[in-house]
Amino acid sequence: MSRILLIEDDVDFRWMLSEMLKREGYEVQTADNGEEGVRLLDQNTFDLIITDIIMPEKEGLETIMDIMNRNPGNKVIAISGGGRSAAGSYLKTAEYFGAVRSFQKPFDRKDFLLAVRDLVNA
Repeated sequence: MSRILLIEDDVDFRWMLSEMLKREGYEVQTADNGEEGVRLLDQNTFDLIITDIIMPEKEGLETIMDIMNRNPGNKVIAISGGGRSAAGSYLKTAEYFGAVRSFQKPFDRKDFLLAVRDLVNA
């Protein structure tokens, strides 16, 4: 069973995304900010990491940099609904820092799950 780390500060969105991934057969661990996510990553191995960009404690871009510094082979999907800037600019930066895919919220469920499947199986 493939293991996914989901880092998302919005409680309802985190729950919805986690349940969607579990229904697809993935084992999912969740964190509500980048600090907690990096701690989980230090203690566990994951096939894929999904992180929001705008979060308290440690935002997503810094989290992606930490993840890639620990292991450049980590596969990361960045997600964002935007903030002070348009979501697209955050997501382009996330890809520059090492995210292999990015999605602007709200995103198409089928496209997202296809990306997850492709990255887990790559």
